[in-house]
Amino acid sequence: MLTGVLAACGSSENTSNDAAGYTLVEDGKFTFAASGEFKPFSVTDPKGVMSGFDIEVGEAVAEKLGLEPVQKKFKFAGIVEGVKTGRFDAAIASHTITDKRLEQVDFSTPYYYSGPQIFVRGDSSVETLADLEGLEIAVSKGSTYAETAAEVTDNIIQYDSDVTALEALSKGRHDAVITDFITGKEAIGAGMSIEGRELLGRSEQAIAIAKDNTELLNKVNEALQELREDGTLKAISVKYFGEDITADPEK
Repeated sequence: MLTGVLAACGSSENTSNDAAGYTLVEDGKFTFAASGEFKPFSVTDPKGVMSGFDIEVGEAVAEKLGLEPVQKKFKFAGIVEGVKTGRFDAAIASHTITDKRLEQVDFSTPYYYSGPQIFVRGDSSVETLADLEGLEIAVSKGSTYAETAAEVTDNIIQYDSDVTALEALSKGRHDAVITDFITGKEAIGAGMSIEGRELLGRSEQAIAIAKDNTELLNKVNEALQELREDGTLKAISVKYFGEDITADPEK
């Protein structure tokens, strides 16, 4: 009864222990967060239910763990903190593994591979990051792209989602957007008047787990490995992107 009260009050600490030896927000459930604003990775319908690549990966992981998946929509900039403080069991929200984030949470093995890219309108002369020196760049809050933009300008505009930033660019605002190349590709396919320019490297996206929840991290890694081996990760990727973004490009 006390556990239920604590959970209802939004305690900052996990409140129940699964029989498998790891800590969960709620017994028998795998509670994972995503932004719901990062199509096609996570998008929210009128009823508040999220769908997309990240969501299906979360559901597949939960199934492998023998747990009920519980999705939680949360602003991207606050998701890592939510995992760290025990609000969520995991973040499955296309987080790139970075040293800064590793100070706050642990990460699973990557479940997909991507990379940042510059997007501009068709009439722009910008081709490379150096060409954006001093110009206005839009990015999503809490993303790694702001750090990249800061290498060439102090004029950085931050949006709650990458898609919103790309929409603004398409409508004539800002000089460029830096975001995941897959997100930009999807935006172009959806009819936005933008073009991709320089690809700024490769990145690994993974599931974030609280640092004191090592056993859950191990189980999630086991689940991801099974999903790679049985073809589930590839199938989810092909469903949303028409290609496999889950395979390590260096192998």
